[in-house]
Amino acid sequence: MIKLYGTLRSRASRPAWVMEELGLDFQQVKVDFRAGETRSPEFLRLNPNGHVPVLEDDGFVLWESLAINLYLAEKYGSRLPGFWPETIQGRALANQWSFWVMTEVEYNLLQVLFHAVLYPPEKKNPERLAKCTAALQTPFGALNSALQPGPYLLGDAFSVADLNVASVLGWAKFARIDMGPFPALKKWLEDCLHRPGNKRSLED
Repeated sequence: MIKLYGTLRSRASRPAWVMEELGLDFQQVKVDFRAGETRSPEFLRLNPNGHVPVLEDDGFVLWESLAINLYLAEKYGSRLPGFWPETIQGRALANQWSFWVMTEVEYNLLQVLFHAVLYPPEKKNPERLAKCTAALQTPFGALNSALQPGPYLLGDAFSVADLNVASVLGWAKFARIDMGPFPALKKWLEDCLHRPGNKRSLED
């Protein structure tokens, strides 16, 4: 049995989404970082960084959400045609988009979410909000252009590249970011997030 450590209202939802797409049986082990549970000696033996998610698959332990997703896609991706690319070039592009969304998008997107929605009024910084919102325009434009041939990043099939990027960009909805200027991105993201596998992955 595969074990996934973390609450599903965290980055643990990303590998949960992969496993739901692939029809894998897994056990969710709820570990709440807000309650300090990721700092227990037991959990630190799994991930010395003290973060979720952590995956345990037949004794193999892996952390970092998108690394977990790429591992699951490579090992079990044949369950969903096209999910794990067959060519080395396709796999390189899946890695490229996965690294890209973490380096080019995630930080600024989270800053917008915090300063537009989550922080209390006294902690919100309008200047940081404006700066991070502006910083997202270039990567959003790049992704919009890549998606114009459609329907997915690597061609006709929904792949781990789409899932990894969409799992980060899903925060844009909660951050109330206007995707109107990026129509291809907007449609693709809506299609990805409405997949039954994603909806099941958020059922904590």
